[in-house]
Amino acid sequence: MDKAKLQEARGWIRQELDRCVDFWLKNGMDPVHGGVYTCLDREGRLYSTDKSVWMQGRCAWAFAWLCHVYGPREDWLAASKSCLDFLEAHCLNREAGGRLYFTVTGDGRPLRQRRYFYSEAFYAMANAEYYGVTGDQACLLRARRAYDLYWDLAHGMPDPTGLGPKTLPETRTGRSFGPPIICLNMTNILLRTDPERRELYEHRAASCVEDVFRYHVKEDLACVLVNVGPEGEPRLDVSEGRIVSPGDSFEGAWFLLEYARTSGRRELVEQVEKLFRWAMDAGWDEEYGGLLYFVDCLGHPPEAYEHDMKLWWTHAEILISSLMLYRDTGREVYLDWFFKTLDYCKVHFADPEYGEWYGYLRRDGRPTEPPCKGSTFKGPFHMPRMLSMVDRMLGELLARS
Repeated sequence: MDKAKLQEARGWIRQELDRCVDFWLKNGMDPVHGGVYTCLDREGRLYSTDKSVWMQGRCAWAFAWLCHVYGPREDWLAASKSCLDFLEAHCLNREAGGRLYFTVTGDGRPLRQRRYFYSEAFYAMANAEYYGVTGDQACLLRARRAYDLYWDLAHGMPDPTGLGPKTLPETRTGRSFGPPIICLNMTNILLRTDPERRELYEHRAASCVEDVFRYHVKEDLACVLVNVGPEGEPRLDVSEGRIVSPGDSFEGAWFLLEYARTSGRRELVEQVEKLFRWAMDAGWDEEYGGLLYFVDCLGHPPEAYEHDMKLWWTHAEILISSLMLYRDTGREVYLDWFFKTLDYCKVHFADPEYGEWYGYLRRDGRPTEPPCKGSTFKGPFHMPRMLSMVDRMLGELLARS
């Protein structure tokens, strides 16, 4: 371990965190209606006033998390509360059992409801984190309700919106990697902020971990399959069944590592190392560098048009998972991957002139034109989460040396 190199990396990470947070506080927060706008171009100019409900929850969580990590700051708490208040006032479909919308207008009129229940997950995470910082009991109750709703929907509860599954169940049903892994992340947060229900959360976290390894981890294919049959059977005759998302594998890896650390299940670390290696073998672009978005587990053409793009969030997940694996195992190969990925991000994603990272690169590492810093799916979440987590882990490692 090169202490000087780690110190240099930490200095850069902290600088990027300041730039990222300043970018969103300056350009994204809505002083009129509340909440956050995320469709911002390179310079932070607004190009769409519709609001992502995912991002209201994610932004609320991120600024509360920063208060947890670095201590409360008035502007961070205000940003978090603004998004929470906007969610409560405009984003819940109370006629459909408290489901949340996917997008709303700038002033909060509903636009789109999706069958997926990730809006509920980010709402629960945000309320739980804000409660952890402020002790606001109303937020704790909201977090619990949304968490339980997510769990019930993921385990067969009829969707109160009336939206059906993605495919006709008479023809095809199955499982997706997203629900258990997002639930694990949400549960990890609630384990930390809501110890009163620890027994419930520990039981559900263990169930999520079991589902990941029982249904989605495929030793014979050396990958984590995103979509499988009801009993985890691969569907290799259709494109959807062969999807590998390396970024999701890296994100899932560190969710599992967090669980392994808090639960004491150290045997999971070796299994996570395997998932990391598979994802890197499948997704790292040896020609141009960076991580491919989707790959086909059998090497066929992926169906998604964007499969060979390079996205900000997948690289953020490599940085977290590689450094976490180095911290937990001491194996230099993971530190090598951390620095290799960091070097790629410095060259291709970072934008010192305006702050924040580009969201979307072509395969050759050039930003899409015109470049953007935010969208319906990109806001103040992956970056402040990664930068603050990496900052903390680098601090731990430097303290050891």
